[in-house]
Amino acid sequence: MHPEILRAMNAQRGQELRERAHRSRLARMAIRSRRHGRDLPDDDFVVPAIPDYVDGSFHTDRAVGQVASEAGQAPAGHAA
Repeated sequence: MHPEILRAMNAQRGQELRERAHRSRLARMAIRSRRHGRDLPDDDFVVPAIPDYVDGSFHTDRAVGQVASEAGQAPAGHAA
């Protein structure tokens, strides 16, 4: 067999073995993390909401229209 063909076949086999090892490693990590998560106590941690603006308010479409109407203006529209 030609040396270049042998080299290409060997490189392909090496790549396939590396991909298989990588998939196996990912599977073991997933199983371990799931097993570890099952052993952890439930701490009921809730991520707090992060405000959209510096003053601590949150952006909603209803709030934008309400603020504009309180100021006596029509809600701003987008010019396209």
